[in-house]
Amino acid sequence: MNRRTRIHIKGRDTFWSQAFHVEWQDQFADRKLIEDGAGYYLADEAWLADLERVGRQTFCEIRRAPDNPQRRDWLSSILPRRK
Repeated sequence: MNRRTRIHIKGRDTFWSQAFHVEWQDQFADRKLIEDGAGYYLADEAWLADLERVGRQTFCEIRRAPDNPQRRDWLSSILPRRK
Protein backbone atom coordinates (compact mmCIF):
# COMPACT_ATOMS: atom_id res chain seq x y z
CA MET A 1 0.00 0.00 0.00
CA ASN A 2 1.30 3.44 -0.93
CA ARG A 3 1.73 6.04 1.75
CA ARG A 4 -0.35 9.20 1.57
CA THR A 5 0.88 12.68 2.37
CA ARG A 6 -0.92 15.99 2.81
CA ILE A 7 -0.02 18.74 0.37
CA HIS A 8 -0.96 22.36 -0.20
CA ILE A 9 -1.12 23.70 -3.74
CA LYS A 10 -0.23 27.39 -3.76
CA GLY A 11 -0.89 29.13 -7.07
CA ARG A 12 -0.07 32.66 -8.15
CA ASP A 13 -3.80 33.30 -8.09
CA THR A 14 -7.12 31.47 -8.42
CA PHE A 15 -6.73 31.02 -12.18
CA TRP A 16 -3.40 29.22 -11.85
CA SER A 17 -4.61 27.13 -8.91
CA GLN A 18 -7.49 25.90 -11.05
CA ALA A 19 -5.14 25.41 -14.02
CA PHE A 20 -3.08 23.06 -11.86
CA HIS A 21 -6.09 20.79 -11.27
CA VAL A 22 -7.08 20.84 -14.94
CA GLU A 23 -3.54 19.95 -16.01
CA TRP A 24 -3.20 17.26 -13.32
CA GLN A 25 -6.46 15.64 -14.42
CA ASP A 26 -5.37 15.80 -18.07
CA GLN A 27 -1.94 14.26 -17.46
CA PHE A 28 -2.85 11.82 -14.68
CA ALA A 29 -6.56 10.99 -14.97
CA ASP A 30 -6.07 7.83 -12.90
CA ARG A 31 -4.47 9.73 -9.98
CA LYS A 32 -7.11 11.39 -7.83
CA LEU A 33 -6.21 14.07 -5.30
CA ILE A 34 -8.46 13.86 -2.26
CA GLU A 35 -9.50 17.23 -0.86
CA ASP A 36 -8.80 17.41 2.86
CA GLY A 37 -10.30 20.87 3.47
CA ALA A 38 -8.81 24.38 3.76
CA GLY A 39 -6.80 23.97 0.55
CA TYR A 40 -5.09 20.72 1.51
CA TYR A 41 -5.10 17.47 -0.43
CA LEU A 42 -4.08 13.89 0.19
CA ALA A 43 -1.80 12.43 -2.46
CA ASP A 44 0.35 9.36 -2.86
CA GLU A 45 3.94 10.16 -1.83
CA ALA A 46 5.17 8.50 -5.03
CA TRP A 47 3.47 11.29 -7.00
CA LEU A 48 5.43 14.16 -5.43
CA ALA A 49 7.85 14.61 -8.35
CA ASP A 50 4.95 14.65 -10.82
CA LEU A 51 2.97 17.06 -8.63
CA GLU A 52 5.95 19.43 -8.50
CA ARG A 53 6.43 19.19 -12.29
CA VAL A 54 2.78 20.03 -12.98
CA GLY A 55 3.09 22.80 -10.38
CA ARG A 56 6.01 24.34 -12.28
CA GLN A 57 4.00 24.13 -15.52
CA THR A 58 1.12 26.06 -13.94
CA PHE A 59 3.05 28.52 -11.75
CA CYS A 60 2.06 26.69 -8.56
CA GLU A 61 4.12 25.62 -5.59
CA ILE A 62 3.49 22.22 -4.01
CA ARG A 63 4.14 22.25 -0.28
CA ARG A 64 4.02 19.30 2.05
CA ALA A 65 1.54 20.00 4.80
CA PRO A 66 1.73 18.72 8.36
CA ASP A 67 0.26 15.25 8.76
CA ASN A 68 -1.25 16.30 12.07
CA PRO A 69 -2.46 19.93 11.84
CA GLN A 70 -3.74 19.90 15.44
CA ARG A 71 -0.20 19.22 16.68
CA ARG A 72 1.11 22.13 14.63
CA ASP A 73 -1.59 24.43 16.02
CA TRP A 74 -0.75 23.28 19.54
CA LEU A 75 2.97 23.94 19.03
CA SER A 76 2.22 27.38 17.54
CA SER A 77 0.21 28.26 20.63
CA ILE A 78 3.13 27.59 22.99
CA LEU A 79 6.12 28.64 20.89
CA PRO A 80 6.60 32.25 19.79
CA ARG A 81 6.82 32.84 16.06
CA ARG A 82 10.03 34.15 14.55
CA LYS A 83 9.90 37.50 12.82
